[in-house]
Amino acid sequence: MLAVSTAARLASNGARRAVVVAGQRQAAVQAVRRTQARSIQSVAQTDRDTITRLLYSIGTKREVERHLRIFSSSSHPSQPAKFAVIKVGGAVLAELDELALSLSFLYRVGLYPVVLHGAGPQLNDIMEREGVVPDYIDGIRVTNAKTLGVARRVFMEENLKLVAALEKLGTRARPITSGVFSADYLDKDKYGLVGKITKVDKRPIEASIRAGALPILTSLAESADGQILNVNADIAAGELAKELEPMKIVFLNDKGGMFHGVTGEKLDVINLDEEYDSLMKEPWVKYGTKLKLREFKELLDHLPRSSSVAVISASSLQKELFTDSGAGTLIRRGYKLFKHNDIDGIGADRFRQVIHDRDPEVLAGFQSVTGVLNDLKKTPYTIYGDEPLDVLAVVSHPEGEVPVMTKLLPSRSGLLNNVLDNVFNAIKKDHRKLFWTAQAEDENRGWHFERADGSFTRAGKSLFWYGVQDVAEVERIVKGFEEKGRIERSYLPVGPSAPPHRVAAANAAPGGARAFSTMARRAFGNKNGVTGSSRGYATAAPTGSTEPKRLALIGARGYTGQALTTLLSGHPYLSLSHVSSRQLAGYPLEGYSKEPIVYSNLSAQDVETMEKEGAVDAWVMALPNGVCKPFVDAVDRGAEARGKGKSSVVVDLGADYRFEGGWTYGLPELYNRDAIRSAKRIANPGCYATSAQLLIAPLVDYIKPGALPTVFGLSGYSGAGTVMQNDASGKPVSVPKVSAESLHGGVRPYSLTGHIHEREAGHHLSTLLASGGAGLKIAFVPAVAPWFSGIVSTVSIPLKESMRASDVAELFAKKYAGEKLVRIQKDVVQLKDVENKHGFSVGGFQMSVEGDRVVIVGGLDNLLKGAATQCLQNLNLALGYDEYAGIPIDN
Repeated sequence: MLAVSTAARLASNGARRAVVVAGQRQAAVQAVRRTQARSIQSVAQTDRDTITRLLYSIGTKREVERHLRIFSSSSHPSQPAKFAVIKVGGAVLAELDELALSLSFLYRVGLYPVVLHGAGPQLNDIMEREGVVPDYIDGIRVTNAKTLGVARRVFMEENLKLVAALEKLGTRARPITSGVFSADYLDKDKYGLVGKITKVDKRPIEASIRAGALPILTSLAESADGQILNVNADIAAGELAKELEPMKIVFLNDKGGMFHGVTGEKLDVINLDEEYDSLMKEPWVKYGTKLKLREFKELLDHLPRSSSVAVISASSLQKELFTDSGAGTLIRRGYKLFKHNDIDGIGADRFRQVIHDRDPEVLAGFQSVTGVLNDLKKTPYTIYGDEPLDVLAVVSHPEGEVPVMTKLLPSRSGLLNNVLDNVFNAIKKDHRKLFWTAQAEDENRGWHFERADGSFTRAGKSLFWYGVQDVAEVERIVKGFEEKGRIERSYLPVGPSAPPHRVAAANAAPGGARAFSTMARRAFGNKNGVTGSSRGYATAAPTGSTEPKRLALIGARGYTGQALTTLLSGHPYLSLSHVSSRQLAGYPLEGYSKEPIVYSNLSAQDVETMEKEGAVDAWVMALPNGVCKPFVDAVDRGAEARGKGKSSVVVDLGADYRFEGGWTYGLPELYNRDAIRSAKRIANPGCYATSAQLLIAPLVDYIKPGALPTVFGLSGYSGAGTVMQNDASGKPVSVPKVSAESLHGGVRPYSLTGHIHEREAGHHLSTLLASGGAGLKIAFVPAVAPWFSGIVSTVSIPLKESMRASDVAELFAKKYAGEKLVRIQKDVVQLKDVENKHGFSVGGFQMSVEGDRVVIVGGLDNLLKGAATQCLQNLNLALGYDEYAGIPIDN
């Protein structure tokens, strides 16, 4: 149970509204149920503000707002279910009011978790009353027709109870008891009607969230022939998480965490990369604990490193999500740490980039990057960090002297994922004593206080230390630092030791920060603190450059800009440094998790100046057609001033340069990859044009002379672009030009002849003709459809000679052999095969009776492979990275 049970009451039209942070369940429920109707917008805003203030009572304002900001930006319109999957155990359903309050709390701060519940205890109770003895094999409930009938009834009842409890609190919720999970029999002869999930359809979930309702799921699945199958709720939650890739996967149980089998102490954090192997060898790790750890590892191995699992109680949900200290057991993959005794160990360029981007002294102009490098040479030092450089620390340690940590530079991701604690713990293993400084206004000041044995603040800067308890010794050490120039500011006399710093710590961080390990865990931790490997997106190890580089995005407000921003959040080396939008200037960028960025409004002159100064390594122009040229010209002028061969890379997402000489057309699967690698100006293909070319390319030399391949394309309404409107708070927001509602469930053909992608596809496909003859032309008819994103294209190609469908399929397999973003399937491609996928899918090869015409269906997501993913492919190639760096490869 959380220690906090404060309620804030607001008066409106004589009514009182209560909001609680767990605790005092019955009184809280009654208070919330007395809520009267008010303006929906004002209620939502008041709730959010009030609950956010209440959160300050369980953690510092900064940590609460940081977590809330990160969670709020985790989802975007095309993928609204990226925040969390919460699995509710059947025992937790017995505390329905507590659970409903915790979920309602998240809803009222604008977060939409996907909730999936079990009902094991309830099912056992009913079966026992009906005289049925539960039968288990290998821990799996054997399910016959009678058991399944009871299970369906129980699941439905418990689901509706939870939905009703949420609705009574003013939280919209939607019961989803079928249509999400498809399954085959796990082993029909052995387990009966028990399923193994084969597919997850997230559309009902996303539709619920887009409609403003929490999706509440059961774990029942359906087979291909319509048979309902029972699936363990933990397994269903894992499969759901693999599909959604949320930031958090929360398992709510009545115990509130996982516990050490000998000491009985709760395990605070488990870093699987470091501790899994040793944990599984521990004699107390057996049976259910071993199974859980194995399942968690298998789950997290499928997810980005930013995802983590938490095992907690329902009443601790807020503290786990919004404080650094957490409440239950956090399971994460962790990060492989390193330490090097010279800068070459991590690469001078990578080190310089981190100093340039994060060092507060450099950012404030008090020190230069060169000055930092020169200071390094004055004493022996060790550099600590993790492979992605989410945290970098430098410890100066002359022989016979007390070490000083001269730099501690975490990224936002390093703070969120507690990499900072891992690195600091590695430093503590090497140094029994340590001194370091931090700015008094450092937003992570509470973190420093919690890890120090003493501190002293003077003139805006704090000195911290651990391993020294005597004040006189502290003064002697500090005096030695000053005499040898190892610290800049005079801290003498030191004054009182522990009391002031402990008081400050209590005020700064009530809960403290989650420690890297607990006493219960140190017995089995890896002694070196370094194991495992960093997860790549497409390959096990990087095959290109690993040098960090910077990117500016011009025109970032549309759906494509949002999709690219999200991709760049996961890129190991390429980071956003500038985003420009005239309408959004001054607002924070959402959906980018590496560090906070504010929209600017860059003029052509600004772009020229930045290019002249080498401020970025690449530009992406995400502007409407016809608007890009002034900015490209500005880059050209700035590059000319820098000198020959020093231009940044420019990728234009519009149509302005797709036919221009001097620009490279960036469709890597069809045209010269080497040309893209050496290019400085790249025209990103259109979404329809990409789909059409990939559909036709393997058959360009088999098309009947004089005949037109005809492509009919259906695209989600996001492809029509966006317009700006102001929301209720006055903030500009992007809304679709064409809404699903305006289509009334149908499709709207447009540009029936002469669409620009028609000419684009024919123009570039002509370069593939072996004959080098007359240019290839195609006919293209587009239509907008009532789904958000995804293109499904059907092509009819007249052939110059009779062929079989298998011959055509073989040509496609040969053409796209080894292409990681092309998937060839037997069946006709449907929306589910392409929506939110990063590649192109093709299938359904069918031949006319005469064998002289083939029809093929293919498709891609217009915002991803049709735009943002393809843009990142081109950037990776041009900047020397592995082509697929930062791109999740669809299975």
